Amino acid sequence: MTATLLRTAAELHARARTGRRAVVMTMGALHEGHATLIRTARGIAGPDGEVVVTVFVNPLQFGAGEDLDRYPRTLDADIELAEQAGADAVFAPSVDEVYPGGEPQVRVTAGPMGERLEGAARPGHFDGMLTVVAKLLHLTRPDIALYGQKDAQQLALIRRMVRDLNFGVEIVGVPTVREEDGLALSSRNRYLSPAERRTALALSQALFAGRDRHAAQQALRARASEVPSTRARAEALSAIGESRAAADAHAVAMTAGGPVAVRAAARLVLDEAARLTPPLTLDYLALVDPSDFTEIGDDFTGEAVLAVAARVGTTRLIDNIPLTFGTFGAAS
Repeated sequence: MTATLLRTAAELHARARTGRRAVVMTMGALHEGHATLIRTARGIAGPDGEVVVTVFVNPLQFGAGEDLDRYPRTLDADIELAEQAGADAVFAPSVDEVYPGGEPQVRVTAGPMGERLEGAARPGHFDGMLTVVAKLLHLTRPDIALYGQKDAQQLALIRRMVRDLNFGVEIVGVPTVREEDGLALSSRNRYLSPAERRTALALSQALFAGRDRHAAQQALRARASEVPSTRARAEALSAIGESRAAADAHAVAMTAGGPVAVRAAARLVLDEAARLTPPLTLDYLALVDPSDFTEIGDDFTGEAVLAVAARVGTTRLIDNIPLTFGTFGAAS
């Protein structure tokens, strides 16, 4: 399969459509994470559908002092990767094609969710992101659009925009793709020196520490709930040498757990990374409700996101994992 390079919306609109069109939006510098998105899109669209990959470095979502000018631009390699992953077309418009009248005066506003975490660290970023996503959805006219869960807040805002503004498109989130050592794939990873990359591993290690602490706590609570506290049962357990294990399970289950324990376990890893050479500089560690990205309370039940953002050298990285609270043994 050969992926066709398209530069204008008119060229894209002129293509014959038979099945469903699935779109994967990127800023280029494609890697295996993008390839996973494209392969997922190919599977959803099917042999009769069409997969379009957009490559556009959107100036609206870069703030002052950010890396717009040095953001990697590798279109030839991007086309090759997209083609190998199953794309039918690569839509790589110019800035003038996307913003023909210059920077748009009317933009999509991300609202309160867009002012938290990434929005607080990068004011205006999500307004620019949603504006270009809205424009690209109109320009590409897809049935399905796929986005990576690594950018969890972005994905949540896109879903909210599509729902609130009645876009006729299905939004699909695709799990984060990681290197073998756990580092989440990102186009910005190429900025890291070998020493910086070793420090950057603390982001995923902190998330995994929080996840593992939560899983252990859930398992202990489940075990404790299964052990009756009657004298007869205690005597029986003692007779077979299990009373100590049962007591330990009860004791640990009653200690600080849930969100408090998750945050503490992750924070410990990040604090240690701050003392490395080069050091990790934390922007935020947050455990949030994915519906609005507010911090969850100790009695929270349901799906949550443990998210982190930090700088290593001059490179800023983000990562996150989903967790489930309120069901014994449910942690992902």
